[in-house]
Amino acid sequence: MRNLFYIFIGGGLGSVFRFLISNFTQKLWNINSFPMGTFVVNIIGCFLIGVFTSYFIKFDNYLKFLLITGFCGGFTTFSTFSAENYSLWQSGNYSILILYVILSVIVGLIAVYFGLQVSEN
Repeated sequence: MRNLFYIFIGGGLGSVFRFLISNFTQKLWNINSFPMGTFVVNIIGCFLIGVFTSYFIKFDNYLKFLLITGFCGGFTTFSTFSAENYSLWQSGNYSILILYVILSVIVGLIAVYFGLQVSEN
């Protein structure tokens, strides 16, 4: 039951940070209907989950539930990513759609890798 509480708190904090960072990023870099806010949040989330996983997976404590499952789960957003891709498809922005999907997957994997490397050193 305690783990559910940590997931709840982490998820709430992650969601609030996602909203703040996504809105700030989208206002700062409004580039040709590219969903920069979600992209930046998801890449930061990939990096953080790499760091947190590398460090906290070794320990069986509440921090992995608070930070990995809760915070990163609330912070990153696959559903928004999918909805934005659908919107790009519907509006005929095929080049932005392809760029967004490819960049998200490749840069996301690289961010997880770097997160794992940072915390191992």
